[in-house]
Amino acid sequence: MKTRTKRSSFLQLITAGLLMTILVNPVSTVLASDANRSVSAQESVTASAVIVPAQISELGFLISGIAKDVPVNEGGSVKAGQTLLVLDTPDLEFAVTEAQAALRSAQAYADLQKYRRIENKRKGQIYKDVIPAVYRQRADAKVQQAQATLELAQISLAEGTLTAPFDGTVASLAVIRGEFVESDQAVVTLATLDKLQLETTDLRERDITKVKIGAPVNIFMEALNENFTGKVISISPMANSVGGDVVFKVTIAFDKQPANVLWGMTAEVTIGE
Repeated sequence: MKTRTKRSSFLQLITAGLLMTILVNPVSTVLASDANRSVSAQESVTASAVIVPAQISELGFLISGIAKDVPVNEGGSVKAGQTLLVLDTPDLEFAVTEAQAALRSAQAYADLQKYRRIENKRKGQIYKDVIPAVYRQRADAKVQQAQATLELAQISLAEGTLTAPFDGTVASLAVIRGEFVESDQAVVTLATLDKLQLETTDLRERDITKVKIGAPVNIFMEALNENFTGKVISISPMANSVGGDVVFKVTIAFDKQPANVLWGMTAEVTIGE
């Protein structure tokens, strides 16, 4: 009887152990899965962002004058080097004409010195000798000086013409023909509206260390009610202060720019590993 009782107790212990193993393992698997999801969630970063052009330039003149020619329109596309605005600068134009005339005169004088001869009497005879080199050098120096004056006059005249520094769209035009334009006044805003990107506005310092260049990004735009994809292309090395919070700007490029996206729209971005 004692032997049977011991065997029965032993079998009960084994059965209890098996039940514990079966019950514990599923729970452990679920816990591990939850832990992995928690880590994965922590590795992504969510922030607000705003749509901006890849390039923006506010252009103005270093000199003042009346707008003589405005060959572009607001919303129009332009190429790099294309004329955007021309001021009426008669004084500068006259200065160039005057400098050109002075250069021609100096060059003609220098050319004459190459063939100029002076009479010298030696041993009772008259000889026509080439003038000393110092005279030709002085004439050449006057040519160089006149050339420099012309170049300065041309640079000053060029300041009266505003040209596009890159291919883009005239986002705003703040002057019309015949209007007086002050120096250092932004009169044209040029932007690459065909190359829009996103900049985060509230990504805090505790999250910036999780963001890497090239990381994939999910972009949700409420205005379009759509999700798009992109990637991180730059991280600002300097923080900004917004409402007392320290934030860093992260720039994100679309994988493919949406057709209806506009400058200034907002989005929520989720940045992955």
